[in-house]
Amino acid sequence: MFSCGLDATLRIIAGKWKPLIVYFLCQSPSRYGELRRAVRGVSDKMLIQHLKELEADGIVARHDHQEVPPRVDYTLTPLGHSLAAALAPLCVWGSENMAEVARVFAERDAWTRAAE
Repeated sequence: MFSCGLDATLRIIAGKWKPLIVYFLCQSPSRYGELRRAVRGVSDKMLIQHLKELEADGIVARHDHQEVPPRVDYTLTPLGHSLAAALAPLCVWGSENMAEVARVFAERDAWTRAAE
């Protein structure tokens, strides 16, 4: 089914927003609106889709409080916390290299515009 462990991991976190959802849920359980504000740029459609997929994959748990008005919380499962721990070194790398990555992307954007 998977060619290696990285293949399994990438299938779980495939998509632009899933790693960010896991990151923010690792900080604390969140309601939908809190996640929507934290994951800047995500559309409602994509956030809902990714939350459903992460729930189906056993990474996220959805708790409906059965209240009016509706209140739903999202939390990481134990499997989700272990995934968040695996993603932590990527967060560190990104923080340590943010300036260099920004420079590289700016150069790439300038090169792409010049080629057009």
